[in-house]
Amino acid sequence: MMTSAESTSLDWNSLADRVLAGGEVTRAEALSILTAPDDDVPAMIAAAFRIRLKHFGHKVHFYYLKNAKSGLCPEDCGYCSQNIDSEADISRYPMLNERKLMEGAAAAASLQARTYCIVASGRGPSDREVAHVANVVKKIKDEHGLHICCCLGLLTPEQAMTLKEAGVDRINHNLNTSRRFYEQICSTHSFDDRLATLRTVRESGMELCCGLIAGMGEEHADLIDIALEMRGMKVESIPVNFLNSIEGTQLERVRELNPRYCLKVLCLLRFTNPTVELRIAGGREINLRSLQAMGLYVANSLFVSDYLTTKGQPPELDFQMVEDLGFEIITGDHESHKLWKERREGETSGVAESCGASCSTC
Repeated sequence: MMTSAESTSLDWNSLADRVLAGGEVTRAEALSILTAPDDDVPAMIAAAFRIRLKHFGHKVHFYYLKNAKSGLCPEDCGYCSQNIDSEADISRYPMLNERKLMEGAAAAASLQARTYCIVASGRGPSDREVAHVANVVKKIKDEHGLHICCCLGLLTPEQAMTLKEAGVDRINHNLNTSRRFYEQICSTHSFDDRLATLRTVRESGMELCCGLIAGMGEEHADLIDIALEMRGMKVESIPVNFLNSIEGTQLERVRELNPRYCLKVLCLLRFTNPTVELRIAGGREINLRSLQAMGLYVANSLFVSDYLTTKGQPPELDFQMVEDLGFEIITGDHESHKLWKERREGETSGVAESCGASCSTC
């Protein structure tokens, strides 16, 4: 980390003006965001909010995550409680059946989540697991009209097309950190392996959700590298995770973050990826703490309820936070659900009947 003596301060509003006009943030400016004095954080957030406001208004997009397959993973990602070397006290189970995945979808709808995330541990899914997920996704689309994001590990082109044809909207596959630092957190697969899956997803026609984890011992340059990498890939969504040092993992003693730095990381992602959905993801409760609401002036989405193997704060607190900010939860995706019903029912024209989703359009 750089010392405060090495930090510099920018005119944050001028930088926002340039980004709003279509300009891009340079590496030097990105470094200035991360090393800015803490006293600059309010002004930096205000400038980032102008960018958020233009592209996303006052809307907040909730995601609900279902751990569809827990533990049992052959990979050695040092941050993860499910990795092969982890001694963390977690539940371990194979792929959930249809009933449990459908119950998760119902819970997502009840919590005003627009997107349901189906996540499975492991290097990558078997074809049988992909077929199972695809079958359930079709039923979730029919019954709830939820936007679907799947995180299943490394995918083949055939698996990606199966998921696409089933109605999966987006695949999450995080790069997590820079190419330079990647070998420090994982040795069983490479940065290039992850890039290959992201290319496969893009070629299948699904959207890309690709994020990072801050606080693993990386340098400022690593966070800048990954922010610019995702800018180059033109991803649709970036989940920003803040390391939750779980007892029993290789990174259990790594605790480098404070709330002010977390806000700077969010600002870095907003300035470098201005039109991308930016999500405050894992570790927000323990790292942003009392400053969580300030993060929503920069980011425009949240996970609601729990994460993979750790608890989140009660959903009621998230609802209250959004209300207190004067923001609005996006609670339906009527148009995409209508198109899905038309395709599934063989309709070629006309208006679909009310979809039953939690939106007010029908």
